[in-house]
Amino acid sequence: MQPNFENTAIAFELKSDSQLERAYFLFKMIANEPLVRIGTAVTNFAIKAHLPVEGLIRATVFDHFCGGVNEEDCLPIIDKMYEKGVCSILDYSAEGKEVDNQFDFAMEKTLEVLDFVKEKDAIPFAVFKPTGFGRFKLFEMMSAGLELTDDQQAEWNRIVNRYEKVCKKAHDLDVALLIDAEESWMQKAADDLVLKMMRKYNKEKAIVFNTFQMYRWDRMEYIKQVHQLAKEEGFKYGAKVVRGAYMEKENERAQEKGYPTPICKSKKETDENFDAAIQYLMDHLDIFTVFSGTHNEQSCHKLVSLMAEKKLDPNDNSVWFGQLFGMSDHITYNLAAAGYNAVKYVPYGPVRDVMPYLIRRAEENTSVAGQTSRELALLQKERKRRKLDD
Repeated sequence: MQPNFENTAIAFELKSDSQLERAYFLFKMIANEPLVRIGTAVTNFAIKAHLPVEGLIRATVFDHFCGGVNEEDCLPIIDKMYEKGVCSILDYSAEGKEVDNQFDFAMEKTLEVLDFVKEKDAIPFAVFKPTGFGRFKLFEMMSAGLELTDDQQAEWNRIVNRYEKVCKKAHDLDVALLIDAEESWMQKAADDLVLKMMRKYNKEKAIVFNTFQMYRWDRMEYIKQVHQLAKEEGFKYGAKVVRGAYMEKENERAQEKGYPTPICKSKKETDENFDAAIQYLMDHLDIFTVFSGTHNEQSCHKLVSLMAEKKLDPNDNSVWFGQLFGMSDHITYNLAAAGYNAVKYVPYGPVRDVMPYLIRRAEENTSVAGQTSRELALLQKERKRRKLDD
């Protein structure tokens, strides 16, 4: 059954009138590119200067896009969403850390979340970012095949141990673990490390998931390679498929350093690449478990149709749909209402630490044509519907 993404009553059922107004106000702001740039600069300055802006950030953008400052803080919204059939992924979203004790802290957080996940059906996955567990520069050096000093090698070994600890615990608890993708020039080392974990912990089923960013034109080839490896070596592959979040940065660096951009030439090519990846994974469900992370309605409709073609139940455990908290509620809640496995990524963490994530969200929404105007149109439709019902 195709979900109805126009049903705003289902999409915004959990939002009070004041939360609906706040969402409308926020997306109105985000739709204004110069305003986002100015707001980002002012917010960065205010936080660095330790000005008392956390209350304002918390009451507006933070509470819309984040679940809370810690796990307990997120529980009320997680439980409310689960009542509507929507699962959650708790995502500790502090970014840009540089030292070992911060990486150990992020690892401990992930280990805590794994325990949490085990206890709650509402949270079917845990997640972490590669650079949450180690320095970006080191991933970059490993990806480029550079020789490491003894100290750097010891540091890399600590990163491997963090991955090992978390993946082993996920396996022991039988909890799925998503590992995000980042910039292309550090991704090879992250991919290789994930493969190492999959060989060890995905023998029976997909516990460890890697992320494919399909705005990269080389990813289809890579999917075919890992499929071959998994077949030959006898392990399962958890595949999270997204379009990608670092396009401007990728294009700028390629231009600056004089190499061909790894990004598809157009939005159309990216969409085709994304859909081709989903088709390929769905054709090989003996090896792959599919997590489709997308805010694109057409891609969701296509995957729903593929599931029907393959006679899969909507809630078949081999296919998941995911969107970010605070965005595309019309997709998530209507998928859940139609019985599909729908998940919200729920970022959390101290307000100051989560700011880089929030700024990236605002910039991303501004740069994706049509995303913000679609959100606004649906929010406006729901506002009108409620006024008529009053």
